[in-house]
Amino acid sequence: MKLTFTDLIVFENEDYILVNKPPRVASLDERTPDRSGQSIVRLAKAYHADAQLGHRLDKETSGILAIAKNPEAYRHLAMQFEHREVTKRYHAITNGVHNFDGISVYLPISPVKDGTAVRIDRENGKVAETIFNTLQAYKTTTLVECMPITGRMHQIRVHLMCLKAPIVNDATYGGKPVFLSDVKRKFNLKQETEELPLIQRVALHAYSLTFKLLDGKEQTFVAPYPKDFGVLVKQLEKFA
Repeated sequence: MKLTFTDLIVFENEDYILVNKPPRVASLDERTPDRSGQSIVRLAKAYHADAQLGHRLDKETSGILAIAKNPEAYRHLAMQFEHREVTKRYHAITNGVHNFDGISVYLPISPVKDGTAVRIDRENGKVAETIFNTLQAYKTTTLVECMPITGRMHQIRVHLMCLKAPIVNDATYGGKPVFLSDVKRKFNLKQETEELPLIQRVALHAYSLTFKLLDGKEQTFVAPYPKDFGVLVKQLEKFA
């Protein structure tokens, strides 16, 4: 699917572009680029030559991503990330029914050998903290707001696993898929058809980002749910 960069933009001024990254699109160029060769950084540089990503999202994760248009804007945002002055809010659908009210998970993380996943490592891991709040509990799943204080790889995913609330369809960290037959009573599947999960990726979306612009004004940028995440939430609400 060919992406048009301007379709992804949710905010733009002379310093920053905020985009709503679609799922399954890499933030940075990958070592083994997919055949389409699309990445957010490549699209951004074609749109604005000096564009630099202020942070990154996992390939499967959708949502808000900040891009700096000049070196000063990049430094300004990088310092806020370094001093943990940026507020990131993610929405995740987790397996199981949970009531999280400002639950803080403070567990250090280190990468596993091949660097594609992480584990909790109390001896040698890097400090990692995430705060979780339940937004809505459904029949077998929960919509959770996740606020990472630090920015480690797969931090939200592994911390939710520690709370016995893995993210739906996140096989790496124990998440199970959700099917319509799980939530809808008297669900009839046509004979000889295989039922597909309601979402076919890790059910995680970077919902909002709050930081200070160069003029010192703090602003929150929100990325609406992409189609697959929106459909999942709608179905869960419908049959709750």
